[in-house]
Amino acid sequence: METNQSEKLAEILKIARSVAWGAADILSAFYHQDISDLDVTDKKDGPVTEADLAANKYILGRLKEELGTDDFGYLSEETFDVKKAEPIAKEWVWIIDPLDGTRDFIDKTGEYGMHIALAYQGRPVIGIVAIPEAGKVYFAAKDNGTFVETKDGTITPIKVSDRNKIEDLYLIVSRSHRDDRFKQLIERLPFAGKKYMGGVGGKISTLLEQESDVYLSLSGKSAAKDWDFAAPELILTEAGGKFTYVNGEPIYYNQGDVKRWGCIVATNGQCHETLCKQAAAIINEIDNG
Repeated sequence: METNQSEKLAEILKIARSVAWGAADILSAFYHQDISDLDVTDKKDGPVTEADLAANKYILGRLKEELGTDDFGYLSEETFDVKKAEPIAKEWVWIIDPLDGTRDFIDKTGEYGMHIALAYQGRPVIGIVAIPEAGKVYFAAKDNGTFVETKDGTITPIKVSDRNKIEDLYLIVSRSHRDDRFKQLIERLPFAGKKYMGGVGGKISTLLEQESDVYLSLSGKSAAKDWDFAAPELILTEAGGKFTYVNGEPIYYNQGDVKRWGCIVATNGQCHETLCKQAAAIINEIDNG
C-alpha cells in the first residue's frame, strides 16, 4: 500500500473509531432500558429492535457527513436489499452491522457488538468491532496491526495466542445457531475445550484476548452475512490470525449475494491449514456418509 494511501486510511480510521464509540453509547443506552421499550420486530433473519435502527441511522449519518458518497458506498444490514442482491457499484464500500447479536441484546446477556468495516475491491482494509458492555473497541487498518481502545482512551496493541497444537486450542461457538451437521463437525475435532458466546465480533474478540483460538461458521438453512464477518476478519488477521473459507480461499465482500455460504474457519493462525483440511474431510463424510 502506498504511503499516502496508508496515511489516508489512518485518517479514515480515526473518524470511524469516533463513530464506533458514539454507536456503542447509543446501543448501551438502549440495552439498559426496560426490554418492553425496545420495540422488537421479528423478521425472517432474526429480530430487529429500535436500538438497531437508531445505531444504524447514527453510523450512516456520521460516515456520510464526514466522508460523503462520491467515493464511498454503504452496505448496512438495516438498509441493504437482500432480495435484489446487487453489489454496490463503488470500489470503497462501508460494511456495517449496527447491532451484532440482537438476540443476546434482547436476552440481556451483554454479549452484543457493533461492526464497521471498509472494504476496497471486496476486501477489508479497515475493521472496527465495538463491545459496548466491555467498554472496548477493537480496530485495525490493513498492514498496521490490531489495537484495543478502552473508554478512558487507552490504546493497546493486541495479538492472538501462540498455541500451536489442535489439542491445545479452544473453540468459541454460539449458544444457538447449531444444527446437527455443525454439532457433528465440532464434536469430531479434537479441541481442548469449547467456550460459548453470542455475536461474531464478540467471539473474535475472545481470540484477540487469547481466551480462545478457533471460530467456525457452517451454513445450513441460512448463512452468516457480509456484515457479520468483514470487520471481525480484519481485526483477527491484523492480530496474527487467519480467516478463510475451509478450502483456504479468501472471502470477498460486496459481491451481490451477501450470504456467506459454506464453512468459514477463523483461527489464531497456528494450525489453520491443518484444521481446514480436517474440517473439510469431516464435512465431506457428514454430507456423503
